[in-house]
Amino acid sequence: MTRRSKQEYTEAVHRRYKWATRQEKTLILDEYCATCGCHRKHAIRVLGNFKRFTKPRHGKRGRPSRYNNEDIIGPLKKIWLAANLPCSKRLKVLLPLWLPGYEQTFGPLSGDVRHGLNDMSPSTMDRFLQPVRSQYTKRGRSTTKPGTLLRKQIPVATNQWDESRPGFLEADTVAHCGESTAGMYVNTIDFVDIATGWTEQRAVWGKGERGVLEQITDVEAMLPFPIRGFDCDNGTEFLNYHLVRHFTDRRRPVQFTRSRPYHKDDNAHIEQKNWTHVRQWIGYDRLDHPDMVPLLNKLYTTEWRLFHNFFCPSFKLIAKKRVGSKHIKHYDAPKTPFQRVMESPHVKESIKRKLTRQLEGLNPFVLRKAIDTRIRKGDIVKCCGLSSVPSGYCLCRFL
Repeated sequence: MTRRSKQEYTEAVHRRYKWATRQEKTLILDEYCATCGCHRKHAIRVLGNFKRFTKPRHGKRGRPSRYNNEDIIGPLKKIWLAANLPCSKRLKVLLPLWLPGYEQTFGPLSGDVRHGLNDMSPSTMDRFLQPVRSQYTKRGRSTTKPGTLLRKQIPVATNQWDESRPGFLEADTVAHCGESTAGMYVNTIDFVDIATGWTEQRAVWGKGERGVLEQITDVEAMLPFPIRGFDCDNGTEFLNYHLVRHFTDRRRPVQFTRSRPYHKDDNAHIEQKNWTHVRQWIGYDRLDHPDMVPLLNKLYTTEWRLFHNFFCPSFKLIAKKRVGSKHIKHYDAPKTPFQRVMESPHVKESIKRKLTRQLEGLNPFVLRKAIDTRIRKGDIVKCCGLSSVPSGYCLCRFL
């Protein structure tokens, strides 16, 4: 029997073998082994794995892809990069906010491209962005030194306040110490409002009590709502008499609480912002020059806060239920801090009108370019002599 004849015979037997019962397969195997002169196990492998020749298809079947077009994927990638790599659900929400600024910066888009970007689902965005999703998994180190002086005076809080009213802040410090915590270096104090997600950042030299208090006072003056509560970790930069007097010696005292020692999950809101609002931008280099502090604060109080609070949406946890060993969480639709402030009935109408007028004159691409220029091309890099900066986020190569 020639090889071609054996292949034709195998194809004919395979059709019967595939749909035969167990008893019928036994008879077919006996017949196949007797005809081809092969071992029974070999016959089982050949008939079980046999694949008939099929004519190759020309092209992909089905309707053509609506979004696999560089005119749509190009703007999507630029907005995703400029917005600092948000997840697809947040990207879906921020696209309407960013498209006007995109057209001002890169030129007008056709109606089909605008409709395509607005109609694209989060899962489709994930598929197109998956090849360029990234590589940023660096870890930092803790520099919180426990302060024991005022632990008894400042109560511990784990179930955070009334989250529906703006004004309850969580705060933490991010150390720009590089590979070593020795000596003096710049720290960023990070603040987030639990109800709206409004964030503020300030730089201080070291962790001196007076320097931290000065920046907290400046943040209070720039918030669009009065501060009602302040929660922090157990670091000495927060647990001191200066801050206690600042929050308690006033007509309407601020609720001052702290987390449990060595429980980062007590301050989960601010721990998340430490990564998304500081580490992803400034990186892990050591900033050990005191001239860096005013330069960072100039950035934090201008383009930085406008970019994050007006154009970067985030999720908010609205319910959590435990079922057996699992926690099922429910989130609301992603919104920017500005949108949450506008929806809050506890914020004055005059403040809302002021923020709305401010938004009308902002372009997220202009803000992003200014941030990139200051960090990667301007004063900050020149001052500390950085040889490298966080790669992959810079928008300058597109402009």
